[in-house]
Amino acid sequence: MARYIFITGGVVSSLGKGLASAALGALLQARGFTVRLRKLDPYLNVDPGTMSPFEHGEVFVTDDGAETDLDLGHYERFTGVAARRTDSVSSGRIYSNVLEKERRGDYLGKTIQVIPHVTNEIKDFLSIGDDEVDFMLCEIGGTVGDIEGLPFFEAIRQFSQDHPRGQCIFMHLTLLPYIAASGELKTKPTQHSVKELRSIGIAPDILVCRSEGPIPQKERDKLALFCNVRPDAVIAAQDLSSIYEAPLAYHREGLDQAVLDAFGIQPAPKPDLTKWEDVSDRIFNTDGEVRVAIVGKYTQLEDAYKSIAEALTHGGMANRVKVRAEWIDAEIFDSADPAPSLSGFHAILVPGGFGERGTEGKIKAAQYAREHKIPYLGICLGMQMAVIEAARNVADLSDAGSEEFDHEAGQKRFTPVVYHLKEWIQGAHKVERRVEDDKGGTMRLGAYVAHLKEGSKVAQIYATTRIEERHRHRYEVDIKYRDKLEGKGLIFSGLSPDGRLPEIVEWKDHPWFIGVQFHPELKSKPFDPHPLFRDFVRAALETSRLV
Repeated sequence: MARYIFITGGVVSSLGKGLASAALGALLQARGFTVRLRKLDPYLNVDPGTMSPFEHGEVFVTDDGAETDLDLGHYERFTGVAARRTDSVSSGRIYSNVLEKERRGDYLGKTIQVIPHVTNEIKDFLSIGDDEVDFMLCEIGGTVGDIEGLPFFEAIRQFSQDHPRGQCIFMHLTLLPYIAASGELKTKPTQHSVKELRSIGIAPDILVCRSEGPIPQKERDKLALFCNVRPDAVIAAQDLSSIYEAPLAYHREGLDQAVLDAFGIQPAPKPDLTKWEDVSDRIFNTDGEVRVAIVGKYTQLEDAYKSIAEALTHGGMANRVKVRAEWIDAEIFDSADPAPSLSGFHAILVPGGFGERGTEGKIKAAQYAREHKIPYLGICLGMQMAVIEAARNVADLSDAGSEEFDHEAGQKRFTPVVYHLKEWIQGAHKVERRVEDDKGGTMRLGAYVAHLKEGSKVAQIYATTRIEERHRHRYEVDIKYRDKLEGKGLIFSGLSPDGRLPEIVEWKDHPWFIGVQFHPELKSKPFDPHPLFRDFVRAALETSRLV
């Protein structure tokens, strides 16, 4: 049975609980243990699938088609363990499950209450797969004291009491603010946060204290005394220049040893950190720099494209170059020439998105990359915009468009090169969707197989003709325009197994121009960069040497 580590946060949000959880998972792996990481989010949305990226950052998609919090991306990138639907749950999902059971009569007429029915549902979720790994790391979203998070805190308190002593520990992440006027590092916010946590029956075993710089021994001793933890269980989490320093930094602080001590695991297996030392070396010892323009619509919040930013970093590590990604709002190209803004870049990436805003700018970015022979990677909507650009400007379909932006395609107001997918095959089953269906969870989600064309650029990049990648979209490029577009040089180099759904397009006479319907960024890792991003950065590097 797994040992459980519950990670909570206090004082303020966005301190890095997800990163700390991921780094700890990587350190436990380095000591030979198996891990799985989970996220429990207090919000009432069933999942983040219908939330604006400005609200919650990107939506991370698992192989089995779950739309989850972006922290699961951190978990995968640091541990290499593929996340599953059962690794993410929200208050909305928990309450929905409880109400469905009540409607079915599962509770046999009892009055439904937060305790025990909601907390039992949370505990049941926590127990899934607890015989599969050595450690289960469970991060609780938000901060202690949030009213919506109380059922989760009560549930993990009960869970720790339900299990044998020594099977569950609590790690609390807080802020140590530095007051410049007095020149002091203040411990009082952490003390109050721990007091709040203890008031609901949870005593932290380990304190992880986020600070701008080192924590003096005096403050460590004070925190240990007033928060009732061992002095060597007060861990400093200093600001880092790269998130991939975190495993080594936390190891130097003794986090993994503190966790093993809290569980009484003696003797502690020695860690093998070779992999993370190599990652660190590739980050800080680069030879050159490339500039990549990301032309999107959510550029005001980088977390909206978190996995893309990280995958570009991984591509840079694979080529030992620094990738300087710069975010450009696609809307500025709607009514302006993109050349002045894009001329200094070595590559252009157009990511996914929803809705019409900024799409004309993305089309212009694809056109600029095609005409100027600049490496181009179009992801999801970025591929669709590249196809529409080709249809309009090369294949004589000047009215080419997408049903996503105009549902009156039946009136022939434009040529629907991109259409709403109404049915597809998922495994051995046919899935059907309608335009008027609910938005949440109704897209083509999760891992699907694609077959690559022999001799194509993508087949060379992947070194295979069969791949499996994650999807999140409800509109597709129409296969019926394939012959017309291929006659002009836009090759459909990746297709679904039944040959109906275009998965990858590439320009035949272009140094590097690829559009993919899936999201390759979701499977990239620092120690295993995704082939497309590795080769995209390599192409950008070649372009930089020609400038």
